[in-house]
Amino acid sequence: MTVTSSAALRADGTRPAAARAEHLSKVYGSGETRVTALDDVTVAFAAGEFTAIMGPSGSGKSTLMHTMAGLDSATSGEVWVGDTALSGLKDKGLTALRRDAVGFVFQQFNLLPTLTAGENITLPLDIAGRKADPDWLAQVVAAVGLQDRLGHRPTELSGGQQQRVACARALASRPAVVFADEPTGNLDSRAGAEVLAFLQRSVRELGQTVVMVTHDPVAASYADRVVFLADGRLVGELREPTAASVLDRIKLLEREH
Repeated sequence: MTVTSSAALRADGTRPAAARAEHLSKVYGSGETRVTALDDVTVAFAAGEFTAIMGPSGSGKSTLMHTMAGLDSATSGEVWVGDTALSGLKDKGLTALRRDAVGFVFQQFNLLPTLTAGENITLPLDIAGRKADPDWLAQVVAAVGLQDRLGHRPTELSGGQQQRVACARALASRPAVVFADEPTGNLDSRAGAEVLAFLQRSVRELGQTVVMVTHDPVAASYADRVVFLADGRLVGELREPTAASVLDRIKLLEREH
């Protein structure tokens, strides 16, 4: 599947959306057990930009990411990855989109212990029967700083190195957008900073698009933009965030909600 998405600026200086949602709602259950996880959310994630999603516990952060990544279906509204509307895709089409156009980084590294770091990085491409672009792969490996560790298995790598392998794997197919769900949640502060710096470099140096769910104001400060959710609704955003400005906004949201 080919999904059109470019980090190049439009003539008016704006960036196209790598992924976007319009009037997106997600409801679980019915009757007394009905829970509205997302409530009429309209948001766009610009190509070539690093965006963090934040909000109080239960605000809908992970639901938004999972729905926009095609891991969960919307109750109403529409999601696009590039120019492709997810509602028009059947299971096979969704599988192809997740394989070709979307990269994933999770809190758990999800590396295969019998494969080397290099083999783990190219695994999704190998499963799809596609060859990695050698020039792009070399750029990714260099950016992640793993040139001398590609022959090592996960047990021979630190937690931070394993998560950097997972990040490189997410980027190997040059997806339209990478979704990262609490990617530093299992790492100490130093290893977390290494992973966040790589995600930031992948945007600034490689033109990648990254959308990250996090609860950590320091992690969010690596992003170009932070969007805030509360009670399933989009309630604001920050540009050029700092850890202090993000923390102040989170405290305000927690008082209000």
